[in-house]
Amino acid sequence: MIGIEPLTAAAFAPFGEVLDATGEPDRLINRGLCGRWHDRAQLDFVAGGRAGISLFRARPRSLPYRLEMVERHPLGSQAFLPMTADPFLVIVAEGQQALPGRIRAFLAAPGQGVNLRRGCWHGVLTPLHEPGLFAVVDRIAPEGEPPGANLEEFWLPEPLTVA
Repeated sequence: MIGIEPLTAAAFAPFGEVLDATGEPDRLINRGLCGRWHDRAQLDFVAGGRAGISLFRARPRSLPYRLEMVERHPLGSQAFLPMTADPFLVIVAEGQQALPGRIRAFLAAPGQGVNLRRGCWHGVLTPLHEPGLFAVVDRIAPEGEPPGANLEEFWLPEPLTVA
């Protein structure tokens, strides 16, 4: 059984960055009418490709959640920005070795997103409410790259329960 932790910058630091607008903005722009929290994620892409923004709609899951597989993207970081104010589940595994390490689960509060480091083992996008709509910033493969070159999956020998 994996317990669910609150998503905080300190707890999530080994896996990437928490994206939220807490505290005072770094700068004011537009004549002081807009606060900017500047440069909150370290985008990391290798082996060609470019940053792109895609929209994902994932089917909501319920708790307890049955975790069967984790995946990672060795060629680029991946940021998930919810397009609603609903919480979602973020599942990650420690380490970046060939096999995932200890698995942890975080509950993203309304208004939080995450940027997963390149090579970070993680669960699939796991919204807990409809419509499960996210903007995702990740690596767009260059022309001619084989499909799946930036995706590794690991199927757990035994499914785990996240609750």
